[in-house]
Amino acid sequence: MTWLAALLALGAAALFAVGAVAQQQAAAVLVDARGLRLIGRLLRSPRWLAATLGNVAGYVLQAAALAVGSLLVVQPLLVTTLVFALPLGARWNRRRITRSQMLWALTLGIALAVFIVSSHPDGGADVAPFAAWRSAFVVCGALVVVVGAAATAASGRRRALGFAVVAGTCVGFASALTKSVVHLLGRGPVVVLGHWEVYALIGAGALGVFTQQLAFQAGSLEISFPATMVLDPVVSVLVGIDALHERIDATAGEWVLIAVSGVLLVVGTVALARASVPTPTGPDHRVSAPPGPRSGHPSRAPDAGSGTGSPRGSTGSP
Repeated sequence: MTWLAALLALGAAALFAVGAVAQQQAAAVLVDARGLRLIGRLLRSPRWLAATLGNVAGYVLQAAALAVGSLLVVQPLLVTTLVFALPLGARWNRRRITRSQMLWALTLGIALAVFIVSSHPDGGADVAPFAAWRSAFVVCGALVVVVGAAATAASGRRRALGFAVVAGTCVGFASALTKSVVHLLGRGPVVVLGHWEVYALIGAGALGVFTQQLAFQAGSLEISFPATMVLDPVVSVLVGIDALHERIDATAGEWVLIAVSGVLLVVGTVALARASVPTPTGPDHRVSAPPGPRSGHPSRAPDAGSGTGSPRGSTGSP
């Protein structure tokens, strides 16, 4: 069932990429909206709503992948959202894919394949008592509160990075919860409504979507994209190991391959996202969109090459 989970995860990544590109385009032009006002404006955007439907479809595939496979397989594969998003973003902004981007994309694909083949993941438990989740709640909650407060008070690149970290943490936590909720859903919709996991999933997913839009709006895409994309699988895998007791069954040599592929996964993700951002030509390092039909209203967003998926808005996850 590992390869079925992998195929479903790749399908989810493709849908998340399309949704992320469109959502970033919709959010980046709303420079005068903040907080809940931003969400209100986005809810009136046909492009953003269509992208959200794509993300929901991607989440359905992700949930199906988690139903038949391990978090240790599904979540790293969702990083390929970046590989799908790059050509889409380049096409929107009329840029060519460079040789460096193609090489890093190939490196990322090889690293993912090595990780899956070498790890022999054990799926662990599908559902765990709340006590098993307590440490994950405390660590992730503290990270969200501290970094979220710092991002709210910041601007520019720091604001984008902060909200991207919060989004990646929330979406990764929601991905781990999805595995339990899908299992409970198999017992019937009435049963799942009686468990805390579904409400925690809704809360984490909603906060992840909201903060991802704030990161998109901030404009520092070379920071927000890799931060969210790397944190999503990292958080979900760590939570899965801690709360659901998933584990990697590997020899000493395979652990070396896993460690190397993990490093390449992070480095390749960051390098691909940085390579997708045009070099700034002026003192303002944000990429500005050309003016639209009316003065002061941009018709195009700065860059489509940086977003994530989940109903997660991006990653992937809710």
